[in-house]
Amino acid sequence: MAHEAISAADLFRRSQALRLEQPAANYQKIGDMLVKEFDGKPFPSLLNLTIPEQDARAPEEDWTAGLPLIRRGIQFQDWREVVAGVILSLEQTETYERQRGPEGDRDAWHDRTRGIEESTAKGVGKWMPEELVKLAESQAKKS
Repeated sequence: MAHEAISAADLFRRSQALRLEQPAANYQKIGDMLVKEFDGKPFPSLLNLTIPEQDARAPEEDWTAGLPLIRRGIQFQDWREVVAGVILSLEQTETYERQRGPEGDRDAWHDRTRGIEESTAKGVGKWMPEELVKLAESQAKKS
């Protein structure tokens, strides 16, 4: 049976899971565990190297820090390089959260919606059909 392809986001989620399972382990140890786990498996696709849920945890420049290493590792078929990129992104994200707190839970300067609420509402009201607005509102209420 062929191995199912894994994505960069899957690798990142796995690194977070290992971090939760072994909070005392350092980044080097987490990286070694990932390399051991994925060695011999197919590499992620270069088509999608994003980690979407990370945007809510830290600024893009932090969680994307390791993506060039991941890309290079995939191109050279080197799991150590891929994992080095995953660990760099994990470390940057965790360091940011330790120093600043979770995204959106800080001062007004770090609030991504500050100053654009009115413009966003105006743009949505102008360009989004009323029935889609109602649908989106009803979906938000269900969630």
